Amino acid sequence: MEIHFKIWLEDPAGVLFGTGRHQLLRAVQELGSLSAAAKRLEMSYRAAWGRIRASEERMGIKLLEPAGKGRRLVLTPAAQNLLGRYELFEKRADAAIEAIAQDIFSKSPDGDLIPYEPEPDR
Repeated sequence: MEIHFKIWLEDPAGVLFGTGRHQLLRAVQELGSLSAAAKRLEMSYRAAWGRIRASEERMGIKLLEPAGKGRRLVLTPAAQNLLGRYELFEKRADAAIEAIAQDIFSKSPDGDLIPYEPEPDR
């Protein structure tokens, strides 16, 4: 059995950051272009730029900046920090969810689910 989940950060104005924006920034980091990143993720440039701009405005940080002359983009130090924190959060959440799933959905050696008795509320 596999447990799947999505994590995103939001405030009353909307999404701040999540899996899609994480993938978008990683693609920009690799390709040096928002257009190429959007194409790889099968989204329009306009949608990609809109998500980046919305996150920048809501979080009050710049995520992308030009890399010298030309049209190449790089992640800002703030974006790199955000990616690291998000990846750590996702990793810890994955481990916690896996532990919870093992507790709740554990099986006996013959493959039957072991009856689950929740702990009483404290």
